[in-house]
Amino acid sequence: MSRTASNSGSFLYLASKAGGGSAVGVRRARSERALADELRRDRQVLKRTWKIPGGADQGGAFGLGDQEALNTQLSQLLSRGVPLVDALDVAATVVSSKSKERVVRMRDLVSSGKSFAEACTQTGAFDEVAIAVYRAGEKTGDLAGAAAQLGENARRVREVAGKAITMMIYPAIVLVIALFAVLALLVFVVPMIGGAMLDAGVELPLITKIVLGTGLFIRGNILFILVALGGLLVVGVAARSAVGTLLLAIVRRLPGMKMVIKHQELARFFSVMAAMTRSGIPLTDALGVSTKAIGDPKMATDLGRLRARLIEGGVFRNLVEQVGTMPQATRRLLIAADQGGELDSAFKSLAEDHAKEVDTRTSRLMAVLEPMLIVMLFFVIGSLILSVMFPMFSMTSQVL
Repeated sequence: MSRTASNSGSFLYLASKAGGGSAVGVRRARSERALADELRRDRQVLKRTWKIPGGADQGGAFGLGDQEALNTQLSQLLSRGVPLVDALDVAATVVSSKSKERVVRMRDLVSSGKSFAEACTQTGAFDEVAIAVYRAGEKTGDLAGAAAQLGENARRVREVAGKAITMMIYPAIVLVIALFAVLALLVFVVPMIGGAMLDAGVELPLITKIVLGTGLFIRGNILFILVALGGLLVVGVAARSAVGTLLLAIVRRLPGMKMVIKHQELARFFSVMAAMTRSGIPLTDALGVSTKAIGDPKMATDLGRLRARLIEGGVFRNLVEQVGTMPQATRRLLIAADQGGELDSAFKSLAEDHAKEVDTRTSRLMAVLEPMLIVMLFFVIGSLILSVMFPMFSMTSQVL
């Protein structure tokens, strides 16, 4: 059996099955011995392993659910005097199975003398925002407070994102159902009725001919159309980042959605600002990281300009008034908070206010979307039905 490092990682392994034959696979484990134990429980005997290079198995940052669970657990244990290594042992039990091994690896790194921020960097479990907060918390001796802030931040971001996703899922489901209903009418119903009327010698109006021709074309080229749709789906998945950026740019310009997205991004921005400034990170550094939560190019540019002028020696309360892309009420509250020396509390309060605004605007938008979708469905499906019914009425009147 080959020797590898004891750090947790991914292994390509060859094993013998209990019933005969061999098995090849990839698993994460703390060491070869731990991997052998796992396979033994699956009634397999490890024969050979190859360690996958560490950079290839990072897996990206933890999901928001795991971030919230881990940080909440760490803050509770560390604030009660539990050593960090033991706290990470417990935290490994509250995250998802796919994140557990990385938490265990973080514990091993900490026990070997690494700082918690360094362990997070090496495992790739958190983004640079969280790592900066952890590093500041360790410097100030308040890692428990930093974890509590990040846990609250993850919870708030997950709630805001969940509301936005919910708002998008409903119309998407309705549109998909409408698409299948229209296709069913075009491919099966319209050609059948239209063909019967043509056989009966009924003169079809132009709209009926167009609908009938469309249905017959789809019916005759259904395989080609399905292949084309499958190709588009593959391309969309492969280029999902670019597609997502394009869709977000389109959605950002839609009436109603523009303000929802703006308040969503502001809620994330102020939530991150609250977490970082409470952990002792300078305002300019916090702005440099938190601005990445803003997707609006103009607002991001304004905040970048604000940070640059702060570095040059400007006064925050004077500069923030010039960020015209930020709501006026938000700017006035920041000015008052800066004058009173309570920016930390203001950031937290603004994060909560913008999250509530997202909730309110989402509810209003849903209330408007529902009747609009019903009207759209009636217009599309009703038009198809009427295009078939008109010649039927004409044929009936001729018979009478």
